Amino acid sequence: MSITALDSMAVGTLIPNFSLPNVLTGEYVSSAELKASFPKGILIIFLCRHCPYVQHIQAELIRLARDFMPQGIGFIGICSNDATTYPEDAPASLKEMVENDQIPFPLLSDESQEVARKFSACCTPDFFLFNSSSRLAYHGRFDGSTPKNKVLLSGDDLHSALETLSRGGIPKEPFYPSIGCSIKWKQ
Repeated sequence: MSITALDSMAVGTLIPNFSLPNVLTGEYVSSAELKASFPKGILIIFLCRHCPYVQHIQAELIRLARDFMPQGIGFIGICSNDATTYPEDAPASLKEMVENDQIPFPLLSDESQEVARKFSACCTPDFFLFNSSSRLAYHGRFDGSTPKNKVLLSGDDLHSALETLSRGGIPKEPFYPSIGCSIKWKQ
């Protein structure tokens, strides 16, 4: 288990530039395209297939995406895990996950792990919410639940940040750190 350091990317930081392939289509998606496509903001989610923390929240995350994407907030998943060591996190397996679970947002493959490093991401899931000016507005957890702690899954922390941003507001700090499996770095 890994807990993301709250200071890994400062609030107000401009979204890092990236261009990564979509595991479903093979087409590249860039941060520049995302800025133009989503006027209210962009949620970048570092995730993977094998992580029990991601599996725990996945259905609720999909529900949030379906609620907030029509409001002008984009959702983008990025998998940066070493697929050699964790084949479930390889693009073909991720494509299967997107199709089977009907994930409504693009899932991108960061094979070089360069994008995870640009974001200072360290776990799955890890949430980075950028505002309409492409500046970091929220970096924190989904909610207080984990696969084993018996806290009710709600998505409250992320939902609150998304709701505030969708209304043109600024999510209020402090933010609780993301918690999950560490990103599986290449050796």
